[in-house]
Amino acid sequence: MSESHSSKERKYSIVLFSDDSSVREAIIGALGNRVAPEMAEHVIHEFATGAALRLFVDGKKPGTDKPIDLFILDAESVPEGGLGIARQLKDEVFNCPPVLVITGRKADAWLAAWSRAEANVLHPIDPFTLSATVADLLRTRTTALSTL
Repeated sequence: MSESHSSKERKYSIVLFSDDSSVREAIIGALGNRVAPEMAEHVIHEFATGAALRLFVDGKKPGTDKPIDLFILDAESVPEGGLGIARQLKDEVFNCPPVLVITGRKADAWLAAWSRAEANVLHPIDPFTLSATVADLLRTRTTALSTL
């Protein structure tokens, strides 16, 4: 068994927010158990409200809890959208993990930039685009953390 598939390797922790359960299901289905063959598996923490997501993030204890590696936020959620949550996370979370926002239109790219998200993917979810984007963000995060 290769080192990258070792059972001792920490799973990536992904936080997923969307008020729409079908969007959450599409994202989870697109990501599968791992986003690339050479990468570790991941665990996904699902949230349907911004309040529940913030309680989860606020409850994380540095050094004792598994860190969050990536946020995936649905910009089309109501009443609170993922773009506002992304901006708040970037403002309030020390060394904030990368944020991927799912937007409804290509023209919303400027809103994704305003939210300070590292990437955005369009609805409807394309599994290949989403997996490749998530893999790139996780690789970047892993590289950044290894240099600290």
